Amino acid sequence: MSYYDPSNPRSIEKYSSAITLSDMEVFIFPEIMYALVLANIMSPRSWAWRSDPWFGSMEKLNPYRKILRVKQYIMDHFAFNLDLDTWGLTTKQREMGRFSGFIDEATLAQSNALFGYEGDKYYFDIDIRRHFGLDKYTSEIIPYWKTETIEAMEAFRFKPGYPAGAGECVSLSTLYASALFVAAGIPLDDIYLMATPLHSQNFVDINDGIITNNRRIVTKGMWFNGTEISAKAQRALLNERVTIVMDNTGWIHTVYPHATMDRARYKAFCDKLRGYLKTDITFEILANFLRANSRLQRCFQFMHSVSGKSRYIEAEKVYHYEHNYKFKASDSTRSQLLQEIDEDEFYPEPISGRIILDELESYFKDNPVYIDCLCTIDGLKTRLCHTCFNVEEVIKDLIAFCRIEARLPGTEKQWERPNPIEIDPSWPRERVVAHVESIRRSNPIADLAFSSFRDMARAPWRPFLKAALERSPVSIANTADLDIAQVAVKLDQMPGESIYDGTRLAQPDEVWNFSRGDGLEKAICLLNIWRHREPRDEIMLSGDSETIRVAKKEGAEFVFASSKGLPPPGPEEF
Repeated sequence: MSYYDPSNPRSIEKYSSAITLSDMEVFIFPEIMYALVLANIMSPRSWAWRSDPWFGSMEKLNPYRKILRVKQYIMDHFAFNLDLDTWGLTTKQREMGRFSGFIDEATLAQSNALFGYEGDKYYFDIDIRRHFGLDKYTSEIIPYWKTETIEAMEAFRFKPGYPAGAGECVSLSTLYASALFVAAGIPLDDIYLMATPLHSQNFVDINDGIITNNRRIVTKGMWFNGTEISAKAQRALLNERVTIVMDNTGWIHTVYPHATMDRARYKAFCDKLRGYLKTDITFEILANFLRANSRLQRCFQFMHSVSGKSRYIEAEKVYHYEHNYKFKASDSTRSQLLQEIDEDEFYPEPISGRIILDELESYFKDNPVYIDCLCTIDGLKTRLCHTCFNVEEVIKDLIAFCRIEARLPGTEKQWERPNPIEIDPSWPRERVVAHVESIRRSNPIADLAFSSFRDMARAPWRPFLKAALERSPVSIANTADLDIAQVAVKLDQMPGESIYDGTRLAQPDEVWNFSRGDGLEKAICLLNIWRHREPRDEIMLSGDSETIRVAKKEGAEFVFASSKGLPPPGPEEF
């Protein structure tokens, strides 16, 4: 069985989408997101991380400590990038022309941020187009937010203004998934990818659960700590519905009536995520809630023993001091934080009109408060009754702080028989690649992975060229002031090194953005620019595995030297 059908435009569209991997394409073809995870897992660049001294002695660490190592490496080597100029712009009309046979615009507008979806009130409040820098364009203009491979992410260091690598949220989530497998040895069974209309995150089934959020990770304890960073991590699940969930068994999509993910695995994921997003109310959680709701801090005070005597201080002062120290007002380090505050900041008597938090802490020791037990919540309510605030509203907000209801895809689907991708992190890279290749004829994601991997010795040419010649606007826009001969010279003067190894190829805008490329890649980049300028002329590639020619019929010709060992695609591939 071959999943790629060169005579079927829908098949060509899907395989070309596995190369450009724009947010729009991932929404239409969810399987290509996991294809990129596999491509990154197969990449030598991922396995090179294992040789970095930072990952030395990983076998001595528990899974959580390994994940922390990966997190810090990503923090140190990659920036979050959502610059509209990186991959250029397209239009709603053009994209709907591509995908009208796959999905209707009304459905798309309900689920995709680029076609009208703005989530809940939060996104209307921030003005979504202004937030992403789209307000300077008409409402018909949308960006090509392309998901980068690990090679493209690392190659940002070649781009002016980027001291290290970079990538957008889907790039970072797929990078995390592959890095956790390769560098941390986390099985694919424990890694779930989640996409909302505006964000992409992973849920890792370790301990109480971990969510990756752009470059950071968020444990359950961090999720409820009430800090600004945690509030940002919560935005997607708090304000949006989850459109796609996937793992190594398949995917489920909020729009499509069928699902390929193992049904039992999806149920287990839902249960684990809901458990992660819910906590009982302890004193620490209450203090975290006050950290996140600074307007309430003026109603509370802390007590501290100074020279054996009780002293009192405003809660807002204590929370302010947190900014300067690693200690927290909410946990066991509070006494150390209070010791850092000058004695003259304290009062000898309780401050009138404020609840003493230390007395509440004593209450919690004997009276646990369960989020699903109203009687225990009512007990807490009596302790919080105060003229400073409306206790009913505060309790309502506290419960909302302790429990987020993720809006996940419904289970009323046509569940297909799962076809899991079973690779082991203990295997060497060569065995992983061989196994993925061995299941290409039985697993469509494995087959798509070789297009995302950009290996043109093992992937079809036509989708690659379709992506290159239809969705590479940056190289076209940035050469508008040059004639074709000048463009050829500029390309020829770039370093002749590809960001991809072996028979793998960069797209034209990757060549242009990172100012380097093999001769075959430069030739395709020139072909893209030239064909855009003169669409009615016959401009083709020719040559052999070492010399690539770009020429117009009965016109100019430009020659590039290649070390990829790939002959250029023939006319039948265009």
